[in-house]
Amino acid sequence: MTRGCATGVLLERDDETSQVARALEQALDGSGSVVVLSGPLGNGKTALLRALSRHPAAASFSVLHASATSMERDHAHGVVRQLLDPVLAAAPAEVWEGPAAQAGPVLGRGDADDVTQSVHIGLLALVRNLSAAKPLFVLVDDLQWSDEPSLAVLELLAGRIRHLRVVMVVTVREGDPLAERPAAAAVLAAATRRLRPRPLSPAGAAKLVRAKLGRECDEAFGLACHEVTGGNPLLLTGLALAWAVGDEPPTETNAELVRTVRPAQVRERVVACMRAQPEPVRRLLKAAAVLGESAELDVVSALADLDEPSTAEIVRGLERLGLFRGTGFAHPGAREAVDDLMTAGEREQLHLRAVRLLYDLGKPVEAVAGQLLATTTPQGVWAVEALRDAAHVALRRGAPETAVAYLRRALLDTSVDGQDRATVLVELASAERLLDVNAAVRTLSYAIALLPGPRERAAALIRLTPAVMGDAPDAVVSILRGVVDEFGPPEQLSGVDRDLSLRLEARLRFIWRTEPWGLAGTAARLDELQEAEWTDSGAARELLSVLVNAAALTASVPARRVAVLAEQLLARQPASSTHSASAAPLLVTALAAADSPGAVAGWLERALGAARQRGDVVEQAMIRTEQSLVHLVTGQVAEATRAASDALDLGAWDSGSVGTSAAVVSGAVALQLGDPILVDQVLASVEAERGNPCLVTVTGLLRAHAAVARGAHAAAALTLTDCGAHLDRSGWRNPVLFPWRSALALVKLKLGATCDAIALAEEERLIAEEWGAASGIGRTLRVLGRIVGGDRGLELTGRAIEVLRTSAHRLELLHALRQRAEFTECPDSWRSCLELAEETGAQRIADRARVALGFSAPSSASGKLTRSEQKVAMLAVGGRSNQEIAEMLDVTSRAVEKHLTNTYRKLGVRGRSELAEALRSVGSTSPGLMTR
Repeated sequence: MTRGCATGVLLERDDETSQVARALEQALDGSGSVVVLSGPLGNGKTALLRALSRHPAAASFSVLHASATSMERDHAHGVVRQLLDPVLAAAPAEVWEGPAAQAGPVLGRGDADDVTQSVHIGLLALVRNLSAAKPLFVLVDDLQWSDEPSLAVLELLAGRIRHLRVVMVVTVREGDPLAERPAAAAVLAAATRRLRPRPLSPAGAAKLVRAKLGRECDEAFGLACHEVTGGNPLLLTGLALAWAVGDEPPTETNAELVRTVRPAQVRERVVACMRAQPEPVRRLLKAAAVLGESAELDVVSALADLDEPSTAEIVRGLERLGLFRGTGFAHPGAREAVDDLMTAGEREQLHLRAVRLLYDLGKPVEAVAGQLLATTTPQGVWAVEALRDAAHVALRRGAPETAVAYLRRALLDTSVDGQDRATVLVELASAERLLDVNAAVRTLSYAIALLPGPRERAAALIRLTPAVMGDAPDAVVSILRGVVDEFGPPEQLSGVDRDLSLRLEARLRFIWRTEPWGLAGTAARLDELQEAEWTDSGAARELLSVLVNAAALTASVPARRVAVLAEQLLARQPASSTHSASAAPLLVTALAAADSPGAVAGWLERALGAARQRGDVVEQAMIRTEQSLVHLVTGQVAEATRAASDALDLGAWDSGSVGTSAAVVSGAVALQLGDPILVDQVLASVEAERGNPCLVTVTGLLRAHAAVARGAHAAAALTLTDCGAHLDRSGWRNPVLFPWRSALALVKLKLGATCDAIALAEEERLIAEEWGAASGIGRTLRVLGRIVGGDRGLELTGRAIEVLRTSAHRLELLHALRQRAEFTECPDSWRSCLELAEETGAQRIADRARVALGFSAPSSASGKLTRSEQKVAMLAVGGRSNQEIAEMLDVTSRAVEKHLTNTYRKLGVRGRSELAEALRSVGSTSPGLMTR
């Protein structure tokens, strides 16, 4: 290995080499010297030493080289033999004359075990005789590991070297206790030059990385490598070689990934260094590794059974070695390497000792909990309380993952079926709901079965919001119904019991939202709550939010009343509060369905900012989903698509963490936008939850859309009929959120069943007028106009435009304007259509309008793409795989996938098979196939 070297050329070591060159020049005149190369592990001492042996100034010297190792410390005169054996093979017999003959036992001329002073004097004389014949350049690597007899000889040489034609260069690892042995210290003290190779600069680090990778790398990537390693040549070399094994290119996109690389080569060197340390040093390393962030000096001392002065001295040595920085490890690989020094049992015992030590010293509760996480031995009641306290601290600082880990570990110290276990399970469910609502519901189902009375069970059940409880299993629903029955009607209760009863009712009504009998009486219950004197309580507002959402889904209460109630309730809900723990998502859906999104946009933006500040990915996914709906109903096509895509890209959908309600909203947005890529993404996201009836329906509607896009109208009609029947049985009739009748009517028209199409459209028109939202009424009038055609169709389309001008749903207005323009082919109509299309970002409709007006349409769809997207698209059309494209463009495979996804969305295609045609010309099909 050429640590600190790049392709044989030493980097940034000119000062060191020039000083050694001057020492060589002086030795030619009979003035020898000792040069020491020192520094921490991996700073390039060995690479520099090897480069010095090839320096032009050394051409007149006999070069003697030896490398000491920890494994050969007991091999007497091993280093001396490495130095002298090669040169003596060709040396004349005269070099053995005089006192040099006494060196014979060491070099095969007598008793090899003879280590007397006379032998050492003989070795010194032998070196003097050799240097008289030709100057000597003596190089000793890792002096600290030299055997004692060799050190004695080197000490003698160092003491007399000024009068010899000899330059001795030794490397020594700073901080190693072996370097403090008297003979080693004497050699170092005799040095006339002590050089400490510096870490490589950012530019030098980049050169080294490029040389090891054998390819260019982005500047940002080189800077990241330098930052992670601190310019240490060993760490840089190990990182570069480990990176070269993978498939990722050294680009700016991958710069952050550098922090995750753990080179095995470096780990081996670090472990070897650690194993060579004295036993007290190894104890301290193990204690520091176990304590991690809790590694304060007093705690480390106590855990390692050392006094504080000894600990401080060892820490200083480890800093010089390059393993420590302050009281912690200098880099993650160093701490991880300590694992190789410990058995599993030793590690467990150290963590257990650390737990009690931190607890007894009154250290922060999360420090204690962190140690408990690493153990599997039950610790009793005190550990449960410590872990619960730590979980509360973690939640307050916005770390639900950590809180969940603490509480799951606490279960190890609870009873199997007691109330203590139930208490921990309830708190665990509360933390899990911030990450995975399905897991939270499962955990709660275990907890409530262990709780003794209705009030305790009620308090547990309301930990999860109504929206979360919508996915509760039958066992939880059964318990919930039982607790509701035990409490009785809230009108007969007061105080805490009344609030509990109202909150339980909210959850039960939300669970029943897919059953007609569960939705029955929604309007009457709204009236009762508004007339009661205690409607201003938080519990009553929560129940009102559920009822308002149910009224929107069923269109059983006029849209205007729903909008007023929802706005009033949302105004009482702080945007900064935890989104998933509130009823706000239910209100957003209701306001969008009621064609009244005005109060929502700013509120959601503030809520998103709060979620980002907390680092809550699940909440961000939920809020972006809701924002996509609001953007949709306000006619912001590009923003709606971007928000929906962002929500899916956040990754919280993989385990169903965002809940069914968000999935339903996302499906509704994808259907009305008609974006094929978005449809596919939502389909992939909700497939895993096919057992949920709501998601089965959403999946069916999305598949029907895909069938229409393929031209499979008969299959689409069957799927839409099934989904519509299910929605009707559930009582979900809202024509704004689920316009399945309009979609089916247009499919029936394609199949030639005009009478069926008219009947479906008329039925939806009646429902829309009953609901009262302008967007729903306008859409049904437009669809009727499309089906009827002729003058009557134009008249209905005109009425749709009049109605939609009063709506916030500008995308629906755009569809109506386009339909009128297609009926009349009137330039004024096309100009109105073009103006709104450009305003809303509906690019395909805008292109269609330009063509109709005689403007030049874009000659290639690639004009909409960024330069990077164009490059990726053209390479994909040329048959290149994602990995091949990534290598050609020096980006990650993930970046290629992202570019292709954006390209497919912009061009409205489903994959590579359609990409070539889309790049050649702009198609005429616009989004939203099923609703036009």
